Amino acid sequence: MSDAPDAASDPELCAADRRPPFAQLLPMGIQHVLVMYAGTIAVALIVGGALELSRADISYLIMADLLCCGIGTLIQSLGIWVFGIRMPIVMGSSFVTVGPMVAMATSGEVGIAGIFGATVVSGIFGVLLVPFFTRLLKFFPPLVTGTVIASIGISLMPVGINWAAGGVGAADFGAPVNVGLAVFVLACILTINRLGRGIWVNISVLLGLLVGYIVALPLGVVSLDGLASQPVVGIVTPLHFGMLEFPLSGIIAMCIIMVVTLVESTGMCLALGEMVGKPVDRGLLNRGLYGDGIATTIAGFLNGFPHTSFSQNVGLVGMTGVTSRFVTVVSGVVLILLSLFPQAAFVVASIPKPVLGGAGLVMFGMVASAGINIMTKADMAQRSNQLVFAVSIGFGMIPLAAPGFFAVFPDWTAPIVHSGILLTTVAAVVTNLLLNGPEAVAEQDDTAARAVLEDAAARQHEPATGRD
Repeated sequence: MSDAPDAASDPELCAADRRPPFAQLLPMGIQHVLVMYAGTIAVALIVGGALELSRADISYLIMADLLCCGIGTLIQSLGIWVFGIRMPIVMGSSFVTVGPMVAMATSGEVGIAGIFGATVVSGIFGVLLVPFFTRLLKFFPPLVTGTVIASIGISLMPVGINWAAGGVGAADFGAPVNVGLAVFVLACILTINRLGRGIWVNISVLLGLLVGYIVALPLGVVSLDGLASQPVVGIVTPLHFGMLEFPLSGIIAMCIIMVVTLVESTGMCLALGEMVGKPVDRGLLNRGLYGDGIATTIAGFLNGFPHTSFSQNVGLVGMTGVTSRFVTVVSGVVLILLSLFPQAAFVVASIPKPVLGGAGLVMFGMVASAGINIMTKADMAQRSNQLVFAVSIGFGMIPLAAPGFFAVFPDWTAPIVHSGILLTTVAAVVTNLLLNGPEAVAEQDDTAARAVLEDAAARQHEPATGRD
């Protein structure tokens, strides 16, 4: 690990290596945790719900997620051997992987052990891919990357909509109290974003969930049955849900999405380099991407999901000007400490579906919005680019519009063909090559990274809404 500098004002130190006074480290570190908390636990809530796990199991997933986030953040911020970029990065569960994981969970062919196994393999795949990644990056220019990210938000919207009505299979599905709660939470989040400032805007989703939860308590839609049986302190253990399984379809799905995740992380690393005055060369970028891969591998063993650098925390660095990596080291320690309290995780897991639905409409919609923003870095007045977007989104809509479209396909293909995100990714890469030609794609070798960098820089002063 790197040695901590003794003074924040040492002119010889990079901004990332300067350490603020100890009294400031804790509140600054907690601020980073507040900004990313709602976004990262949402992944556990979504996937746990798709798997129809009990609240106790979902609370365990939340604990595991917080632990993995803390470990990943420490790896990236401190740096261990070739892993970690040594910049103020906070790691969290990647929203990009939610679609494939939900597809696996709902297919009936892949259980939670298979999802964790695919996570481990995708992390190892990511580590092995890093040295060759710059060659693959040219296949993911802004047009492709933006289209894929937009499809993620579109694919997740039905989840938020069903939550708002009470959750699929709920006896009171669509009841006025459910819809009213969802609308109330949505209104709270929008009001905070309209009238709030600073950190209040950055944690608007978290505040919306909190206020919605409080309002839901007297309405009788919150159940805390089983809370008393949860231990006050608990420790996450590896392979809690059983030995890992390695379904081929799940592995293929997660490895493809890992490429998209690395494209996003490249943009985050480049943006941070600009913020801290430490230009990111290939070696430094490799360290950051290695950090993503190893954090994802560790997460799979510790009952967690694929991890990536959280863009809202990169935005927070730009907004506050606090560029010290020792602030995010504190964030990592805080996340690990939070993972030790099962009762707190159980309470989070008891958030009613309608409350989650109100927040989900914002979070998932902002994912789609971010994708469209990146996509517009390409010339969308060009007909070939319009066709790439149209065909790719069309393929991605198949599982949503016609769930039985691939019913006669072999069962092992279910997690692949039922994932609109994967279908969009394959369609976008192929149609971009066909319509724009390999020469045009080759000319865009590092355009995707630059576009994500520009997007991150443009959003430095915008509020975070839970996107990874």
